[in-house]
Amino acid sequence: MINSKEQHRESLNDSGSKKTILELCMSPDLGGLELYMMRAAKALKDEFNVISIINANSKLEQYYDENHKYIKIKKNNNLFMFGAVKELAKIIDSMHVEIIHMHWTKDIPFVVLAKMLSKSKPKIVQTRNMTMTRFKNDFYHRWMYKNIDLMLPVTYQVKEQLERFIPHDIRPKIEVLYMGSDKPEMLSNDEAEALKKSLDFRNESFNLGMVGRINEAKGQRLLIKAVDFLVKKGLHVNAYFVGHAMKESYLDALKKEIKDRNLENNIHFLGFMKNPHHFYQICDAVVLASKRETFGLVLIEAMQVGTAVIGSNSGGVVEIIEDERTGLLFEAQNFESLACGVEKLINNSELLESISKAGQKKCQEMFSNELQFVKLAEIFKSAF
Repeated sequence: MINSKEQHRESLNDSGSKKTILELCMSPDLGGLELYMMRAAKALKDEFNVISIINANSKLEQYYDENHKYIKIKKNNNLFMFGAVKELAKIIDSMHVEIIHMHWTKDIPFVVLAKMLSKSKPKIVQTRNMTMTRFKNDFYHRWMYKNIDLMLPVTYQVKEQLERFIPHDIRPKIEVLYMGSDKPEMLSNDEAEALKKSLDFRNESFNLGMVGRINEAKGQRLLIKAVDFLVKKGLHVNAYFVGHAMKESYLDALKKEIKDRNLENNIHFLGFMKNPHHFYQICDAVVLASKRETFGLVLIEAMQVGTAVIGSNSGGVVEIIEDERTGLLFEAQNFESLACGVEKLINNSELLESISKAGQKKCQEMFSNELQFVKLAEIFKSAF
């Protein structure tokens, strides 16, 4: 961590020919978006001077060490966070920042205001993880987007939305850059069996995993209904949920529904896991059932370790999964369609094996972090 007294000294020590980049995400949550920012900061540090800016209440701090510089800024409750804006502007100038790479859409006004207050006037790059659904032609949005230099949508679907809804005269340059997955540490057979035992996995059952925040949009209830449907057909199926609950009331409601459906022995909540790559390896399949997923990093992480994936046929998922080739697609928000896909894998071991291998191959060729961060570094070197 860098405190305020050290900022100027660090900027002098790290200056030179390298560009200085701020990797910024003020989201207090912990998910794919926030972890991607942390991974980008670490991946770029050898070619750039990189400092991460995170929320004082961020859960990301646990992922940093003395080799990776970060600054915590306290976020106020007002829209523009004027105190934090002034602090960020001072950091920009004292460290001679050339590029701010932000990741959370809600940070746009915060970053743009800081740029305007700064003397350095750095370039602003946004990795766009969220969909865009309406025109941005009002004064407020025109002011924001004309001050962004480059947007990096994570799918071609999002790229099309940006081109449709941001007026041409204020539209930043747009270039698609997929997210990727780190090269995983693979478990031995003995290690996998030990992990299964510790997490109460049932070898006689088909074990499904779901990783992500426990909230309504992620579709936990849909998977519960699908498991109920399959259990009533006499199939041995278990589902394991990994992630922290955004609202305890929602988690309580899920547990009540599980009890009402007599599924206490089939549905399991494992809580948050700092590194879920080991968990993916012991699942028979990993499910992504979000109502609207812009990309689907969970799918890529599971594919990377050779686990079969099942995702809804919407959003960025269809750019990752080729149905019955690199995974299975089901009709979004349809638990019977999801259950049908799971049953297909239970009854067809050859299909399960083929999509697992093909999915892993596609992930290695298109969605590795190493490949995507090389592309990101080239963008930062050549674009500005």
